[in-house]
Amino acid sequence: MQSLRIGFDARYIGDHFPGIGRYITALLPELSSLSRQHHLFVLVNADQALPPLNSTSVEQITVRSTPFALTQQIELPLLAARLQLDVLHSPYIVKPYLLPCPSVVTIYDVLPLRYPTTLSPRGRRFYRLALRLAARSARSLITISTVSRDDLAFHLRIPRERIVVTPLAAAPSFTPQPVDEITDMRLRYGLPRHYVLYVGSNKPHKNIDRLLRAWERVIPDLPASLTDTVLVIAGKFDPRYPLPATIANERGLSERVKILPGVSDDDLPALYSGALLFVFPSSYEGFGLPPLEAMACGTPVVCAYAGSLPEVVGEAALTVDPHNMHEIAEGILRVLRSPDLARFLRERGQRQAARFSWRATAQATLDVYEQVAAR
Repeated sequence: MQSLRIGFDARYIGDHFPGIGRYITALLPELSSLSRQHHLFVLVNADQALPPLNSTSVEQITVRSTPFALTQQIELPLLAARLQLDVLHSPYIVKPYLLPCPSVVTIYDVLPLRYPTTLSPRGRRFYRLALRLAARSARSLITISTVSRDDLAFHLRIPRERIVVTPLAAAPSFTPQPVDEITDMRLRYGLPRHYVLYVGSNKPHKNIDRLLRAWERVIPDLPASLTDTVLVIAGKFDPRYPLPATIANERGLSERVKILPGVSDDDLPALYSGALLFVFPSSYEGFGLPPLEAMACGTPVVCAYAGSLPEVVGEAALTVDPHNMHEIAEGILRVLRSPDLARFLRERGQRQAARFSWRATAQATLDVYEQVAAR
């Protein structure tokens, strides 16, 4: 394969795109180490910091236009021409649409089409327009699960062959943590020894209301040795939707639920590792990274049989109907009551998590670039 000049638009690293930022910062280091025969141009805004990259084949290019600026429709095509790019990868649907080179776009899911109320009417119109422009302007689409691929093919009415699946992975830091690291984390966040964990947002599809109602059913049936167990809900919460603390208070659960709205990414491995189990009742996910991170940390997982979650967790988690509170509660209790089942899920989970790696994702992404440039 001849040497390619590859552009990667990393301007989406930031608080406005937390999930996309994690995708970029995990993918770029692996991509830079694999693409040494090519030249990788990483586009950033002036105030952005990148993870360490292989400097011999990577050049950082500062771009004035922000991701939502109309000026990017002029600046980036001119930049692509000046750099003589063979392909440009945009990890979001808001991208330059008229380029002098082929482009690739990553589309993670179709959540706003599945759950329209997550956006305002104006936001829905903008999303649909940007989604269709991105799909039409890109030579190839990347997504993160077969469920997302099928959703995109259906909603955009495009052949599945145009869409390549490159699964996500847990970062290398997600491994079982030492007891002293877990103890330190618990002391800093005020957590008891026994807790069940959820990590995610409070958007409607995350199903936190049903989780809390299921937890209400779990409490009186906890095993005798675990009667002090609390439910920990950690994540970044959107004030547009009911807040976990508000729901817990309304249901009289404030003493049995601990809310952690600002957990550092650096503390997540210890938070997962210290949990009795991880529960994730989301009714739709484009991929579902938290269950995989929990499994990588050696924590048993109970999650919904919905969206992409079955293909992520395989047979290494106890799956439940996300719309059935009784089933969610019974899933939690089954693991808490059975050390053998917990041990089985722990071992299976670590093996399942090891099947995913950012190196493999980077290689699959590089293959897309080479295929697109060769057409």
